[in-house]
Amino acid sequence: MRRAAIISAGLLATGASPAPAAEEFGDRVRGELLFTRQCSACHMVGEDAFNRIGPHLNGLFGRAAGSLADVSYSAPMRQMGENGLRWTPDTLDGYIAAPQATVPGTRMNYRGMADPEARGALIAWLRDFSDMPQNIPESPPTARRVPEGIDPAVLEIAGDAEYGEYLASECTTCHQRDGSDRGLPSITGWPTEDFAIAMHAYKADLRDHAVMQMMAKRLDDEEIAALAAWFATLD
Repeated sequence: MRRAAIISAGLLATGASPAPAAEEFGDRVRGELLFTRQCSACHMVGEDAFNRIGPHLNGLFGRAAGSLADVSYSAPMRQMGENGLRWTPDTLDGYIAAPQATVPGTRMNYRGMADPEARGALIAWLRDFSDMPQNIPESPPTARRVPEGIDPAVLEIAGDAEYGEYLASECTTCHQRDGSDRGLPSITGWPTEDFAIAMHAYKADLRDHAVMQMMAKRLDDEEIAALAAWFATLD
């Protein structure tokens, strides 16, 4: 239990340098090359990927360690997942740097990637096959901050939180103000830019959810900014 609880701190003891910040992960082109050369013998990713010696890596970010069905994980890997280890940019960075130090007993026969820029490049490429921040609040921010198709200028609009509260009555028929999920994701307390990215992505059909696409297309840029401003104020 303690190992999973201190996973991020423990990774520093491996001597690996931390990966760059989320918005600065690295060179995706280099990441694809690294994956092909060092990972593809055991793992698949992308369309038609399936489990091989190791699990497929689609939808990796936010996934519990050792949680896919039909994969012969080591007992320590499954236990780490049960104890709370989730794959995020930080935990992946540490695991790629030193798999055996992070999960002693893992079946992943790989010495590790010492270069933080190389790890950042690999993570930058893998995140394209996982959830993106426009999918929030269902997923952690794991991909490009502003997807192609969204004008960055709309994210700079300062919303009127009071107006947002007025508009939010339709939102809160499903999403709870108190932050509980009750079968639906919580959207309280999200940074305004992340909230706006999510709504504009639904509006532009970059995020696939029929109801949310319909709701977002009813809103203009000022209204989305207002909703973002109000939901950001909720604890």
